[in-house]
Amino acid sequence: MIIRSASFVISNTEVNKCPHPDMPEYAFIGRSNVGKSSLINMLTNHKKLAKTSGKPGKTQLINHFLINEAWYLVDLPGYGYAKTSKSNRKKWSAFIDEYLLTRKNLMNTFILLDSRLAPQKIDLDFMMWCAENQIPFSMIFTKTDKLSKVATQKNIAAYKREMLKYWEEMPTYFITSSVEGTGRDQVLKYIDEVNPLFDVD
Repeated sequence: MIIRSASFVISNTEVNKCPHPDMPEYAFIGRSNVGKSSLINMLTNHKKLAKTSGKPGKTQLINHFLINEAWYLVDLPGYGYAKTSKSNRKKWSAFIDEYLLTRKNLMNTFILLDSRLAPQKIDLDFMMWCAENQIPFSMIFTKTDKLSKVATQKNIAAYKREMLKYWEEMPTYFITSSVEGTGRDQVLKYIDEVNPLFDVD
Protein backbone atom coordinates (compact mmCIF):
# COMPACT_ATOMS: atom_id res chain seq x y z
CA MET A 1 0.00 0.00 0.00
CA ILE A 2 1.23 3.46 -0.90
CA ILE A 3 0.13 6.26 1.42
CA ARG A 4 -0.96 9.08 -0.85
CA SER A 5 -2.74 11.20 1.73
CA ALA A 6 -3.13 11.36 5.49
CA SER A 7 -5.19 14.06 7.15
CA PHE A 8 -6.51 14.80 10.61
CA VAL A 9 -10.31 14.59 10.90
CA ILE A 10 -11.46 14.98 14.50
CA SER A 11 -10.54 14.51 18.17
CA ASN A 12 -13.14 13.82 20.83
CA THR A 13 -14.13 11.72 23.83
CA GLU A 14 -17.63 10.85 22.61
CA VAL A 15 -18.02 7.86 20.34
CA ASN A 16 -21.20 9.25 18.80
CA LYS A 17 -19.16 12.20 17.50
CA CYS A 18 -16.73 9.97 15.60
CA PRO A 19 -16.93 10.08 11.80
CA HIS A 20 -19.80 8.19 10.18
CA PRO A 21 -18.76 4.51 10.10
CA ASP A 22 -18.82 4.18 6.33
CA MET A 23 -15.16 3.23 5.85
CA PRO A 24 -12.95 0.57 7.43
CA GLU A 25 -11.19 1.68 10.59
CA TYR A 26 -8.05 0.57 12.45
CA ALA A 27 -7.29 1.54 16.03
CA PHE A 28 -3.85 1.80 17.62
CA ILE A 29 -3.52 1.45 21.39
CA GLY A 30 -0.92 0.50 23.97
CA ARG A 31 0.51 1.32 27.33
CA SER A 32 1.61 4.90 27.83
CA ASN A 33 4.95 5.72 26.22
CA VAL A 34 5.03 2.60 24.05
CA GLY A 35 5.89 4.67 20.96
CA LYS A 36 2.41 4.83 19.43
CA SER A 37 2.58 8.32 17.93
CA SER A 38 6.00 7.64 16.43
CA LEU A 39 4.71 4.43 14.89
CA ILE A 40 1.67 6.17 13.38
CA ASN A 41 3.90 8.86 11.89
CA MET A 42 6.20 6.20 10.47
CA LEU A 43 3.35 4.20 8.94
CA THR A 44 1.79 7.26 7.31
CA ASN A 45 5.16 8.72 6.28
CA HIS A 46 4.11 11.94 7.98
CA LYS A 47 6.49 13.30 10.63
CA LYS A 48 3.90 15.29 12.57
CA LEU A 49 0.57 13.59 11.93
CA ALA A 50 0.36 12.27 15.49
CA LYS A 51 1.86 14.35 18.28
CA THR A 52 4.82 12.72 19.96
CA SER A 53 5.97 13.39 23.50
CA GLY A 54 8.47 12.09 26.02
CA LYS A 55 5.74 12.34 28.63
CA PRO A 56 3.50 9.28 29.10
CA GLY A 57 -0.20 9.82 28.55
CA LYS A 58 0.05 12.55 25.92
CA THR A 59 -2.87 11.20 23.89
CA GLN A 60 -6.09 11.83 25.80
CA LEU A 61 -8.65 11.77 23.00
CA ILE A 62 -9.95 9.53 20.22
CA ASN A 63 -8.04 10.92 17.24
CA HIS A 64 -9.26 10.09 13.74
CA PHE A 65 -7.08 10.38 10.64
CA LEU A 66 -8.30 9.73 7.10
CA ILE A 67 -5.84 7.75 5.00
CA ASN A 68 -5.95 7.71 1.19
CA GLU A 69 -9.56 8.96 1.41
CA ALA A 70 -10.40 5.29 1.97
CA TRP A 71 -9.90 4.24 5.60
CA TYR A 72 -9.53 5.65 9.10
CA LEU A 73 -6.55 5.33 11.38
CA VAL A 74 -7.49 5.93 15.02
CA ASP A 75 -5.04 6.96 17.71
CA LEU A 76 -6.45 5.95 21.12
CA PRO A 77 -5.25 7.04 24.58
CA GLY A 78 -2.75 4.72 26.19
CA TYR A 79 -3.74 2.53 29.08
CA GLY A 80 -1.76 2.11 32.27
CA TYR A 81 0.54 4.66 33.84
CA ALA A 82 0.12 8.28 32.90
CA LYS A 83 0.66 11.54 34.76
CA THR A 84 -2.98 12.38 35.21
CA SER A 85 -5.64 11.96 37.86
CA LYS A 86 -7.39 8.68 38.61
CA SER A 87 -10.69 10.27 37.61
CA ASN A 88 -9.25 11.17 34.19
CA ARG A 89 -7.93 7.64 33.73
CA LYS A 90 -11.39 6.26 34.54
CA LYS A 91 -12.91 8.58 31.93
CA TRP A 92 -10.40 7.41 29.35
CA SER A 93 -11.15 3.80 30.18
CA ALA A 94 -14.88 4.36 29.81
CA PHE A 95 -14.77 5.97 26.38
CA ILE A 96 -12.08 3.60 25.11
CA ASP A 97 -14.23 0.63 26.14
CA GLU A 98 -17.30 2.17 24.51
CA TYR A 99 -15.37 2.86 21.32
CA LEU A 100 -13.94 -0.67 21.06
CA LEU A 101 -17.24 -2.35 21.91
CA THR A 102 -19.56 -0.31 19.70
CA ARG A 103 -17.62 1.01 16.70
CA LYS A 104 -19.19 -0.96 13.85
CA ASN A 105 -16.52 -0.28 11.24
CA LEU A 106 -13.56 -1.23 13.46
CA MET A 107 -11.73 -3.88 11.46
CA ASN A 108 -8.74 -4.41 13.73
CA THR A 109 -7.13 -3.06 16.88
CA PHE A 110 -3.36 -2.93 16.83
CA ILE A 111 -2.07 -3.43 20.37
CA LEU A 112 1.43 -1.99 20.77
CA LEU A 113 3.93 -3.76 23.00
CA ASP A 114 7.40 -2.56 24.00
CA SER A 115 9.73 -5.23 22.59
CA ARG A 116 12.31 -4.49 25.31
CA LEU A 117 10.07 -5.70 28.11
CA ALA A 118 8.99 -9.10 29.35
CA PRO A 119 5.25 -9.81 28.97
CA GLN A 120 3.37 -7.31 31.10
CA LYS A 121 0.22 -8.30 32.97
CA ILE A 122 -1.63 -5.14 31.92
CA ASP A 123 -1.01 -5.95 28.24
CA LEU A 124 -1.98 -9.59 28.63
CA ASP A 125 -5.14 -8.61 30.52
CA PHE A 126 -6.10 -6.10 27.82
CA MET A 127 -5.64 -8.65 25.04
CA MET A 128 -7.71 -11.17 27.00
CA TRP A 129 -10.46 -8.55 27.41
CA CYS A 130 -10.42 -7.96 23.65
CA ALA A 131 -10.70 -11.69 22.99
CA GLU A 132 -13.54 -12.11 25.47
CA ASN A 133 -15.43 -9.28 23.77
CA GLN A 134 -14.68 -10.56 20.26
CA ILE A 135 -12.67 -7.48 19.33
CA PRO A 136 -10.22 -8.48 16.56
CA PHE A 137 -6.67 -7.47 17.37
CA SER A 138 -3.07 -7.83 16.28
CA MET A 139 0.13 -7.30 18.24
CA ILE A 140 2.80 -4.78 17.25
CA PHE A 141 6.18 -5.01 18.94
CA THR A 142 7.76 -1.54 19.00
CA LYS A 143 11.25 -0.09 19.49
CA THR A 144 13.08 -3.13 18.12
CA ASP A 145 15.97 -0.87 17.02
CA LYS A 146 16.93 -0.70 20.71
CA LEU A 147 17.50 -4.48 20.87
CA SER A 148 19.55 -7.05 19.02
CA LYS A 149 17.62 -9.44 16.80
CA VAL A 150 18.39 -12.26 19.23
CA ALA A 151 17.05 -10.30 22.20
CA THR A 152 13.95 -9.27 20.23
CA GLN A 153 13.19 -12.87 19.29
CA LYS A 154 13.78 -13.98 22.87
CA ASN A 155 11.22 -11.49 24.18
CA ILE A 156 8.69 -12.39 21.49
CA ALA A 157 9.15 -16.06 22.37
CA ALA A 158 8.31 -15.18 25.96
CA TYR A 159 5.09 -13.56 24.74
CA LYS A 160 4.27 -16.63 22.67
CA ARG A 161 4.61 -18.84 25.76
CA GLU A 162 2.22 -16.62 27.67
CA MET A 163 -0.28 -16.26 24.83
CA LEU A 164 -0.40 -19.99 24.09
CA LYS A 165 -1.59 -20.62 27.63
CA TYR A 166 -4.93 -19.14 26.54
CA TRP A 167 -4.91 -19.10 22.72
CA GLU A 168 -4.64 -22.03 20.35
CA GLU A 169 -2.19 -20.05 18.28
CA MET A 170 -0.29 -16.79 18.50
CA PRO A 171 -2.34 -13.84 17.23
CA THR A 172 -1.01 -12.00 14.17
CA TYR A 173 1.98 -9.91 15.20
CA PHE A 174 4.40 -7.43 13.65
CA ILE A 175 7.96 -6.43 14.53
CA THR A 176 8.51 -2.69 14.10
CA SER A 177 10.91 0.17 14.58
CA SER A 178 9.78 3.73 14.00
CA VAL A 179 13.41 4.80 13.75
CA GLU A 180 14.40 2.29 11.07
CA GLY A 181 11.01 1.89 9.36
CA THR A 182 10.93 -1.81 10.17
CA GLY A 183 7.53 -3.45 9.75
CA ARG A 184 5.94 -0.59 7.84
CA ASP A 185 5.30 -2.57 4.66
CA GLN A 186 3.99 -5.57 6.60
CA VAL A 187 1.46 -3.56 8.64
CA LEU A 188 0.22 -1.62 5.61
CA LYS A 189 -0.05 -4.83 3.57
CA TYR A 190 -2.16 -6.35 6.34
CA ILE A 191 -4.50 -3.35 6.32
CA ASP A 192 -4.68 -3.51 2.52
CA GLU A 193 -5.72 -7.16 2.74
CA VAL A 194 -8.37 -6.54 5.42
CA ASN A 195 -9.94 -3.43 3.82
CA PRO A 196 -11.95 -5.36 1.19
CA LEU A 197 -13.63 -7.33 3.98
CA PHE A 198 -15.41 -4.20 5.16
CA ASP A 199 -19.17 -4.28 4.69
CA VAL A 200 -20.85 -0.89 4.91
CA ASP A 201 -24.03 -2.59 6.13
